[in-house]
Amino acid sequence: MHRPLARFPLRSIADSLLKSKPRQHGRGNVAENMGSSRALTTSKGLEFLAYGTESTTRSMQMQIVDALHLGDRSKASNLLLDLGHGNHSLRPDDFVHILNYCARSPDPLFVMETLRLMEEREIGLNEICYLLIVRALCKGGYLEEAFNLINFLGERQGIYPILSVYNSFLRACAKMRNIFHANQCLDLMEHQMVGKNEVTYSELLKLAVWQKNLSAVHEIWMEYVKHYSFSFISLRKFIWSFTRLGDLESAYQTLQHMVALVIRGSIFINRTAEGKLYPYRIDIPIPSNGELCSKKFDLKGNEHSIPSAYHNIEQCTTSSLENREAESGRLGVLNRYENIPVKKVLRWSFSDVIHACAQAQNCGLAEQLIIQMKNLGLQPSSHTYDGFVRAVVSERGYNDGMEVLKVMQQSNLKPYDSTLATLSMGCSKVLELDLAESLLDQISECSYPHPYNAFLAACDRMDQPERAVKILAKMKHLKILPDIRTYELLFSLFGNVNAPYEEGNMLSQVDAAKRINAIEMDMAKNGVQHSHLSMKNLLKALGAEGMIRELIHYLQVAENLFCRNNTYIGTPIYNTVLHSLVEAKESQMAVEIFKNMKSCGIPPDAATYNIMIDCCSISRCFKSACALVSMMVRDGFYPQTLTYTALIKCSRPYISYLSI
Repeated sequence: MHRPLARFPLRSIADSLLKSKPRQHGRGNVAENMGSSRALTTSKGLEFLAYGTESTTRSMQMQIVDALHLGDRSKASNLLLDLGHGNHSLRPDDFVHILNYCARSPDPLFVMETLRLMEEREIGLNEICYLLIVRALCKGGYLEEAFNLINFLGERQGIYPILSVYNSFLRACAKMRNIFHANQCLDLMEHQMVGKNEVTYSELLKLAVWQKNLSAVHEIWMEYVKHYSFSFISLRKFIWSFTRLGDLESAYQTLQHMVALVIRGSIFINRTAEGKLYPYRIDIPIPSNGELCSKKFDLKGNEHSIPSAYHNIEQCTTSSLENREAESGRLGVLNRYENIPVKKVLRWSFSDVIHACAQAQNCGLAEQLIIQMKNLGLQPSSHTYDGFVRAVVSERGYNDGMEVLKVMQQSNLKPYDSTLATLSMGCSKVLELDLAESLLDQISECSYPHPYNAFLAACDRMDQPERAVKILAKMKHLKILPDIRTYELLFSLFGNVNAPYEEGNMLSQVDAAKRINAIEMDMAKNGVQHSHLSMKNLLKALGAEGMIRELIHYLQVAENLFCRNNTYIGTPIYNTVLHSLVEAKESQMAVEIFKNMKSCGIPPDAATYNIMIDCCSISRCFKSACALVSMMVRDGFYPQTLTYTALIKCSRPYISYLSI
């Protein structure tokens, strides 16, 4: 029987909330199964007389809910007033259906409208109404108001705190990434000695992962062990946390304990009405029996490190895996769990750890986990293979990745677009353009330009801009937004028209100017600013075409852009301009830019000095070249072969004069 909660002055909270603007909020699953709720204790002699009134109020509640569902808030408000000002007496349960709908929607404003009416009619709250009100506020984004309500009720004597209310609040904090209110809630829970249950620890894990706080996850682990024996679902959540934070060793060992639970048959899982998985056991804190603290499962110890043995890729083929299954005594242990979602949860956990292996470039462990899944009778999914392919390609290259793709095809598994993207990037890296392009053509949807950038980079290295045009059309068709790396490569591929070592002419310069302008317009349309490399490639293209006036103009643009963004312009950009000027035999202009560069505090490097020594050969000034060599040595750069070559070019006129 739910205990009635004392009335409290909520009018100020409700009024302030109703005057505020509605906030953006999304739908979410109801946090926990509320369980069966019963009405406040009433005299048995009045139950029959109250039946007709209860039926009437229930009908009016459903009418209000229907009006809210149809978006007719005015009608819902009028019906609520009719309900509140009827001749019959009202109880908290007469508002439960309304509050439940508002908690599910969520509709925090109508909740507060209902709450204000309850205050006017001097109707106290019971536990279920209190829980639903807090849920509606939390899911609607009103954390401050929800916390004030929880805090106020917590200060009332005789009101026992409800853990599910605090869990709802922590869930909202995790969803909205609000660590301030989460800490406030934890302090209040500690002050009121509320305690924690498995749901509480789950929400704390989400907050720790969002903060990227691995030590906090380990602290939650240690506290959990003190109060609970691990369930299948709780281990799944810890694996998720460890993999998101890059702790592969802890994730692997937690997964092995999860497998041990499967083999022992110690798994109890069920679903809520909303389809959410939860451990099917009474939530009574029972400390772990010490198994998790042993050397076998010490997350921070070194007694049981991650296996690092590597296998040949052929071991992942179907025939090899079947042989290993036959040798395993645990083959098909999951067959007993056909009717409950154990396989799905276990497959998720294996997939998470395999994806973490890809991040850590630990292909050997990923391969071992794939084999273990087969031994357990657990078929890897496309998501599992996506992580496995990433691990294989990052360490062994695209050839082995293609072998895994063949295994997927034999199992009638369709590869993810991200799997194809990974393989394509591996092919582009080793300049296998035909295979890379074929894989890109199979991608139906992609939210990031990385595989296309990799192909463009390969086209740039192979000097095949014509192949890049088709990929750009594919990106446009899939509505993939280019990033700065895309534009860096576009300037390098299409910035200049002539073939290498050919001088520009009027026609090629006009064409190059049109291309550069088109690329820059597309950058502006997508809100992408120049990087150092994109500007360097642009300047290099202008220099290659002999467009000196435009070259100086864009140098000034670069200086203004990077100065405005408080970014160091960098020596390489000046080196690009100086090199182009020297190639165009614009020695005087090169000297002026070199002087400006020095006066602005931009330090020359070895390449700068070599370029300027070469510049001296144009003006046939051997003394200036020697002075530059002296400056070069003082700045800590030693002359190279290129330096001596430039000096010899400068010294020829001087040597000829001496011979006369």
